[in-house]
Amino acid sequence: MEKLLELHSVGYSYHTLQGETPALSNINFTVHRGEFVAVVGPSGCGKTTLLSLLSGLLEPEHGSILLYGQKLFEKGSGTIGYMLQHDHLFEWRTVEQNVLLGPEIQKKLTARKREEVSDMLKTYGLYRFKDARPSQLSGGMRQRAALIRTLALNPELLLLDEPFSALDYQTRLTVGDDIGTIIKKEHKTAVLVTHDLAEAVSLGERVIILTKRPGTIQNIIPIGFPASLSPLERRNAPEFKDYFNQLWKEMNET
Repeated sequence: MEKLLELHSVGYSYHTLQGETPALSNINFTVHRGEFVAVVGPSGCGKTTLLSLLSGLLEPEHGSILLYGQKLFEKGSGTIGYMLQHDHLFEWRTVEQNVLLGPEIQKKLTARKREEVSDMLKTYGLYRFKDARPSQLSGGMRQRAALIRTLALNPELLLLDEPFSALDYQTRLTVGDDIGTIIKKEHKTAVLVTHDLAEAVSLGERVIILTKRPGTIQNIIPIGFPASLSPLERRNAPEFKDYFNQLWKEMNET
């Protein structure tokens, strides 16, 4: 498989007048093209810092991050999409205008791009709401719109920072299933940060477990389900419980 993302001995600390706070230390892993990797760990272990480094918002103090073999800061982060905990849709724009915002800002809003986005809205059940305002959508529909907005820029790598955490449990399950299925169908590479171990197992092909601060990699657990299973179907598979228990045990040893 083709290596898309490589981290080599990556470390980062926050600096204030009160001193230095190490956040991550000696992080090493590879993500292959088309792979979905989940990252879990105790609160404050540096999960969001890791995503900030992968997005190019922060530069590693130690080590290197490579995207297709080239240093991230040399390549730039234009090929990386970042989906946050909240959808941040603009109420004064329609759903269609929201999902076209990225290409509009980058001055790449061509007729072809409009057609691509229109096709995604149709495929993922939002086309009849394209002229609606975000407040007229359910929480799950808003998150789907936020994902389409991210996909509109055709990113090579998707970073997901607990994108379902603001939703109620039932909606969270449905939207997690929707978004996991969409990412798989679009053949995207994704790194998900989550506190939810069941979410990590249902979505990930591998789960990276970080230790307490400063976060280091405690273990990387491969997750194997039949390719035909959706994230929601994975939760009903007999091996789901075994993976969950393995993660739970590892997390309680950090």
